[in-house]
Amino acid sequence: MSIYHHDTDTTIIAPATAAGGAVVVVRISGPDAIPIADKLFRGRTQLADAKGYTLHYGDIVYPTGEPLDDVIVALFRAPHSYTEEDSVEITIHGSEYITSELLRLAIGYGATMATPGEFTRRAFLAGKMDLSRAEAVADIIASDSQWSHNVARTQMRGKYSERLGVMRQSLLKLCSLLELELDFSEEDVEFANRSELRDMLKSIKSEVEQLRSSFALGNVLKNGVTVAIIGEPNVGKSTLLNALIEDDRAMVSDIAGTTRDTIEATTTIDGIRYRFVDTAGLRTTEDKLEQMGIDRTYRAIENAQIILHIAAADNPFFDKVSVDMQQKYIRVINKIDKLISTDNIDSDTTLMISAKEGIGIDALRTALRECTDTSHINSSSIVVTNMRHYAALERAAESIGMALTAMDNDLPSDLLSEDIRQTLHHLGEITGDITSDDILHTIFSTFCIGK
Repeated sequence: MSIYHHDTDTTIIAPATAAGGAVVVVRISGPDAIPIADKLFRGRTQLADAKGYTLHYGDIVYPTGEPLDDVIVALFRAPHSYTEEDSVEITIHGSEYITSELLRLAIGYGATMATPGEFTRRAFLAGKMDLSRAEAVADIIASDSQWSHNVARTQMRGKYSERLGVMRQSLLKLCSLLELELDFSEEDVEFANRSELRDMLKSIKSEVEQLRSSFALGNVLKNGVTVAIIGEPNVGKSTLLNALIEDDRAMVSDIAGTTRDTIEATTTIDGIRYRFVDTAGLRTTEDKLEQMGIDRTYRAIENAQIILHIAAADNPFFDKVSVDMQQKYIRVINKIDKLISTDNIDSDTTLMISAKEGIGIDALRTALRECTDTSHINSSSIVVTNMRHYAALERAAESIGMALTAMDNDLPSDLLSEDIRQTLHHLGEITGDITSDDILHTIFSTFCIGK
């Protein structure tokens, strides 16, 4: 179990929105949230006398009574708040000066600046949400595409946690029956039917492996698809990058070897984020600086999920490139606006485009999107996107496998029970039922302040 104690003594404060907007929301949470807010705020009524889930218009004032800003205050009373503590959210005008003055005044009245993720950490420690849902809060903030948003939203709404909870309840029942057998070991009784036990373990193992296998796609949906644009110098790789993202991100020149380092840019195609890497042209060179760029090209090829291999229409041939079995490979002939004949081009295996003229770019986008198969999932599907969860599922699958092997070898109930308890432990690591201070610190330190 976690030994990460819930600090109920301090009242924390932080901006909950990014700077630079028209308004800023400042969040206060803790035992003195309402008294501190009453010292800051002058409205028609005292916040201490108001009901929860109410809005109040008034001024933030200095101790002298001089107004700082006119604001809207939202009041939330425990336990009906994000943190399950008394909480106040103050919407002010988006001035850095006003924000800093409000924070300074609140700290003077006893508030403490929140650390990254402290509001969500308090929600987790209060039992408002489990750890997987807490992590989904950060994921939904960081989501930059339709699919990454959908996956994070499904996890935050608890469907992932519910599925893990059902598995854990089944395993707990099995453990209790097996350990009951130990209490009656001298009477040689069997409370857990071995045939039913085996079927249940196989079913849970199948579910765990299904979740684990979804990580390959989940990682893509969360972090985007890496696409390496490769080819010889001067075949139009940089022009193609600019055409795909519809921006002049890469420098374009007729001089071979202009791109000497990888250049990255992103765009969204049908709800999926694609991260394009424009690479140095592949050729033999004596230029040490250019060779360093070519070496990075080969590293980009190794790390990419999709390889876009470009050749020019005046030389429509492709040097052999080593591609992993898991990688997608697309051949593209560029500069077809200058093409005289297509006799030497296999149009069934090669896309023909003109990056400069925009010809065939939509077809290329379609080909890229088809490389990421999302046909078997929908907006509410459970997809694992977190490496920590994937590692825990790996260990859980291994423990269930050991339990099934123990059954095959007719091992005693105590050894079988221990394998099942290990599975429970690993699944509990995902939801936070089993965790440590170090893990919690690592997770919540990646959150933004104010969330």
